[in-house]
Amino acid sequence: MTTNPNHPNATSQADTTNATTDFGYRSVPKGEKKTLVKEVFESVAGKYDVMNDLMSLGLHRAWKRDFINLLAPRAGLRLLDLAGGTGDITFGWLKRGGGPAVLSDINAAMLEVGRKRAIDKGLIERVEVCCADAEALPFPDASFDRVSMAFGLRNCTDKLAVLKEARRVLKPGGRFLCLEFSKVTVPALAQIYDVWSFQALPRMGRMVAGDADSYQYLAESIRMFPPQAKLEAMMREAGLERVSHRNLTGGIVAIHSGWRL
Repeated sequence: MTTNPNHPNATSQADTTNATTDFGYRSVPKGEKKTLVKEVFESVAGKYDVMNDLMSLGLHRAWKRDFINLLAPRAGLRLLDLAGGTGDITFGWLKRGGGPAVLSDINAAMLEVGRKRAIDKGLIERVEVCCADAEALPFPDASFDRVSMAFGLRNCTDKLAVLKEARRVLKPGGRFLCLEFSKVTVPALAQIYDVWSFQALPRMGRMVAGDADSYQYLAESIRMFPPQAKLEAMMREAGLERVSHRNLTGGIVAIHSGWRL
């Protein structure tokens, strides 16, 4: 795999053909991406939380706190946490007084880590764990007051389908929130961030998780993800309204918000 953030393929290849999509900087058949992503997260599941701290220098905790604040947990509200993985957003929601939560992910290995954490935290009775594809959710229309997705949308093959499903399962007046790596908006930060992403992260992945390639993919997938304005446009296309975003840490991550009205 290339380590060059200015690789000529670093634009959305899903736009050039209906048969392929991006997997990092590689173009792969659409039908293969889910399997490839599954292999990545099965490889890193056991070290996922440790690596999050190392990769973000602990900043992911502050980003998630801001995200949970915007979710505005209340006892009468029901949450669907898409690509919820090891459960950080679900657990934060519950600890802040939120109502029943569904922890959902397509990857069983990640969900198993989340289930064990829920047991350890004494929260398992308040969590429904569901292995599900965010592109085709097994829930009825208008089932949830909030739908969250943190650091998962960029790994999905059909992002528009995910956004449409999120809107479908929201109740009228419900809100979708997405926390995701985005386009850096501070020029002085961009070069430092590229060095960190393409040199430091794969090395840490090799040393801590025994897997440099998966973290190389994760760095590349961030650069392939739609920038802030394009993601807003996709959310509107999916039928969400009052769409907005908030940049955090110079645009390294952004929180996108949309409502079903």
